[in-house]
Amino acid sequence: MAKRDYYEVLGVEKSASKDDIKKAYRKLAIKWHPDRNPGNKEAEEKFREATEAYEVLSDDKKRPIYDQYGFAGLEGMGQEGGGGAQYSHAFHDFSDLFGDMGGGFGDIFENLFGGSMGGSSRGRNPSEPGQGASLRYDLDITFKDAVYGTKADIKFQHSETCETCHGTGCAPGASRKTCPSCGGAGQVRRSAGFFAVQQTCPQCGGTGTIIDHPCAACRGTGLETKSKRMTLTIPAGVDDGKRIAIPHQGDAGPNGGPAGDLIVVLHVQSHPYFERDGQDLYCAVPVTMAQAALGAAINITALDESKIELKIPAGTTHGKLLRIKGEGVPFTGSTRKGDLYIKILVQVPQHLSSQQKALLEQYAKLENATTSPQPVSLESLSR
Repeated sequence: MAKRDYYEVLGVEKSASKDDIKKAYRKLAIKWHPDRNPGNKEAEEKFREATEAYEVLSDDKKRPIYDQYGFAGLEGMGQEGGGGAQYSHAFHDFSDLFGDMGGGFGDIFENLFGGSMGGSSRGRNPSEPGQGASLRYDLDITFKDAVYGTKADIKFQHSETCETCHGTGCAPGASRKTCPSCGGAGQVRRSAGFFAVQQTCPQCGGTGTIIDHPCAACRGTGLETKSKRMTLTIPAGVDDGKRIAIPHQGDAGPNGGPAGDLIVVLHVQSHPYFERDGQDLYCAVPVTMAQAALGAAINITALDESKIELKIPAGTTHGKLLRIKGEGVPFTGSTRKGDLYIKILVQVPQHLSSQQKALLEQYAKLENATTSPQPVSLESLSR
């Protein structure tokens, strides 16, 4: 039976790059691989044909000879034109051929072998010390405590090295033994059809050792869960969502590795009167028409419940923002503070006494009031 041209077999042009040839072969190898087509002679032949074509066209020495002399030129290189392919490097390293396919051929390996392709380990050696997991603790604090700082008692659970076995996982007097399945290598080799791969030993989990007599306290994990209390110092000026990391208070690491951190996430409650924007505080204070018109000095209650004098200039209008410097939120780690902004709310009396009404009527006669339309913006109407 006449052999098909190798470029035709892979479905590529003669000018195809090595990457194009590799991609074309990947596609055909996945489609026609015997393990995906058990007992299918046609699939087996097409897989062999595609592999033979890839063997030649991916070889920097064989491809130029094939391009110039065809099948006859390959006979002197150990590849008979009428015989089977000599898969010298086409199957040399399938991790090179299929390793960069993401979920493509790698998923097939997972399905065929239940493990990863190749013999390399993808993570930490299970027998070596590892970093413990960090833990999260959510803490609610008041608006005032976030501004001025406070101390909070917290209670949490984390894993610590087992006091009974000191992290070995073995019962007193016992010790780990070499895994009989992998001989201590932590890896086992499996074959399926054409391929052979290594995977983590299912009996020892990759550690290379097993525990015949596990510690009763930790059930062989080497770790035990314990409750812990501690007092947390919350600095002044923290904001909602602030994370405070407490080193080495998370879960203990396996095999004596360092513990992770405890991450405390602060949730600041709202305040009925004050709001915050960065390091500045905002509140609103009602004043009378007379105070706004004539000016006044009034005392307001600050966030820390102290009294602060606020001077209202004569002619202050409704909605005016007045600033008291240095009465805002402290900058964390600094003596500096933001400012306090006070919005003036000019109150119009709803109920007047006869004397008040008479005085206002007298004042109205003295006013030079105008009812002509004035310029206005939509933005000002929404305030």
